[in-house]
Amino acid sequence: DGLMQTVENGDSIKVEYVGTFPDTGEEFDKSEGRGPLEFVAGSGRVVAGFDEAVIGMKLNEEKTVTIPPEKAYGTLADAKRVEAPVSQIGDGNVTVGTTVYTNTGMQGTIIAIDENKMATIEFVHPLAGKTLQFWIKIVEIEKA
Repeated sequence: DGLMQTVENGDSIKVEYVGTFPDTGEEFDKSEGRGPLEFVAGSGRVVAGFDEAVIGMKLNEEKTVTIPPEKAYGTLADAKRVEAPVSQIGDGNVTVGTTVYTNTGMQGTIIAIDENKMATIEFVHPLAGKTLQFWIKIVEIEKA
């Protein structure tokens, strides 16, 4: 039809991207060396701000977007807190500040231990509370 295709919700797309922290310019993630990221636009497989950014983009279009924490990995207030007996954590020799991992690989930090030896563990994404910047380039659009 000669018209440039644009990304809409439900389209299968491939993007090249570079993620940086806007305040420092430090890279935390990129597609280079791994091949393009493939996902269905609007499906929630990527963070909300990234999903929103690709809608309406054209093939081979590039753009840089800044995504606030609430549209990225959440704010620090979104952290999940879990209580567990100290005896069940690692070797049982833990203190406040100890880093723990769940069987799914989530990272948590012990923020309190009460007199009954119950530990409060806070799970928070390492990028929670951070504003992220992504350079995005659409390399393939497969219409839904």
